[in-house]
Amino acid sequence: MAIERAGVIGSGLMGSGIAEVLARSGLDVVVRDISDEAVAAGRARIEKSFDKGVSRGKMTEDERSAALGRMAFTTDMAAMADRQLVIEAASENEEIKKSIFAELDSIVEDESAILASNTSSMPIIRFAQATSRPSRVLGIHFFNPAPVQPLVELVTSVLTAPEVVDEVEAFVSGVLGKEPIRADDRPGFVVNALLIPFLFSAIRMYEAGHATKEDIDTGMVKGCAHPMGPLRLADMVGLDTCFYVGQSMYAETGDPAAKPPLILSRMVDAGMLGTKSGRGFYEYGG
Repeated sequence: MAIERAGVIGSGLMGSGIAEVLARSGLDVVVRDISDEAVAAGRARIEKSFDKGVSRGKMTEDERSAALGRMAFTTDMAAMADRQLVIEAASENEEIKKSIFAELDSIVEDESAILASNTSSMPIIRFAQATSRPSRVLGIHFFNPAPVQPLVELVTSVLTAPEVVDEVEAFVSGVLGKEPIRADDRPGFVVNALLIPFLFSAIRMYEAGHATKEDIDTGMVKGCAHPMGPLRLADMVGLDTCFYVGQSMYAETGDPAAKPPLILSRMVDAGMLGTKSGRGFYEYGG
């Protein structure tokens, strides 16, 4: 099946980025969110990203207009009825996600359509079991910012059909131009299973006063050839995302390395979410 019509549930930071990737790859894209305000904010975010792409020579004005012309924005879930691929990018709340998959299952008409989640850590099987087509459900996990980051994790549950992940892998690499890797449906998948304990270790080091945030980051950049230090990387990922992924991993595994540090919890409560809010471990202007 050639995937030509896609849907994205959620127009936040990740949802809008995924929708942009799909539209720029030539797909007809419907973006759905829960309110007119959320839809407007998502569209504005995408238009701003396209404008940057034009100003930086990454796309032409004609390409910008064509990509926007392939996109529709709505609050109506019924708009997903004719989609061949729907990617859920809603809040990292298991009950919300399961309800979305149950609703999509009753709405999406094509039995061969693929339903996917962009979750960073939650078990795909729980979303699959909310549908009558668990073999057609998998995780398609993009990384922030989705238009820039080349990697996509393909997460298969124990019920995902092999031909489905083969089809999605070909689509992600051949149509979207991304680099797919496969992961089992385990806490953190591949990347976050390695990354979150590393970030939390750096946060605990800072919290305990062993070193300044600048020295921790410089140590990993200059000493280990990392492109970005762990505290600045946590800011970029989103401190709320780091917290919720760690919380999910810890709940399933009990691994102390995945337990969110107290300072991280307090920062999230304070709205200090990193680059997305303008303040995290560092401050960001503009």
